[in-house]
Amino acid sequence: MTDTAGWTLVIHGGSGIIERGRLAPEADAGARAALHAALNAGSAILSAGGAAIDAVQAAIEVLEDDPHFNAGRGAALTFEGGVELDAAIMEGTGRRAGAVAGVTTVRNPVTLARAVMDHSPHVLLAGAGAERFADERAVARADADWFVLPARRRQLESMRADADWFDVDMKYGTVGAVARDAGGHVAAATSTGGVTGKRWGRIGDSPLIGAGTYADDRSVAVSATGSGEFFIREGAGHEIGARVRLLGETVQQAADTVMAGVKALGGTGGVIVAGADGTTGWSITTPGMYRAKATEGGERIVSIYGDEA
Repeated sequence: MTDTAGWTLVIHGGSGIIERGRLAPEADAGARAALHAALNAGSAILSAGGAAIDAVQAAIEVLEDDPHFNAGRGAALTFEGGVELDAAIMEGTGRRAGAVAGVTTVRNPVTLARAVMDHSPHVLLAGAGAERFADERAVARADADWFVLPARRRQLESMRADADWFDVDMKYGTVGAVARDAGGHVAAATSTGGVTGKRWGRIGDSPLIGAGTYADDRSVAVSATGSGEFFIREGAGHEIGARVRLLGETVQQAADTVMAGVKALGGTGGVIVAGADGTTGWSITTPGMYRAKATEGGERIVSIYGDEA
């Protein structure tokens, strides 16, 4: 059954100091092409009457395989030089969710997160246990040659050479997708390599339900990117949903208010939001965020810089 609001899809590829003149033309073009490809993958499902949960997974898998972003291939490296990948997925009908943290060999962490949601009694699996579950579900794997790119090695080496490495601006390249399908159901998914130089098994907000990823048919679907510790402390995803559901705020009002709260705590980044009412929004406190939107009505936006639509 459909309703008059139609389907919507919003994606992001991370936020940070992304400004004209700082991003090479080929990097700009490559990121835009990847955002278009992710929109195409999700939109194809939604336009055929498919479910929001399938659309966000499809969009994220495209971005995880693209080296322009910090998720899957091209993920940020830990202080020791490896990858530790996190992802989450959630649907708004029954608020079912699955997430993984600290996986090192799973080619598409969002695929494993979906398996956790659909084929386990749990919500969040981490480390070696998540890898064993991937074995049981025959989830595709990859080795370090797939994940680790020379540019990420150079980025880590530059950071480690800085005596004040702990205070270095660690770029945010998390990817996310939120959608509302023609039946009025919402879903969200987020995937990340974390931050360059992370230590001690650090886990950010992306795989934490209610922080970096959240979906509820009574309100919204949310995916966040940025300084994860502050999104966790703000409970950003759930907070946006609660403001829409309980205070009657619009999607944009709620997103802006919660991002102001994150900023007040000392964090920066952005969120994308798809409302169960068919409205969408994003809110950014950094100079740029890779972002895109498509709707059943034919609207299509792909943007990078803060002065774009």
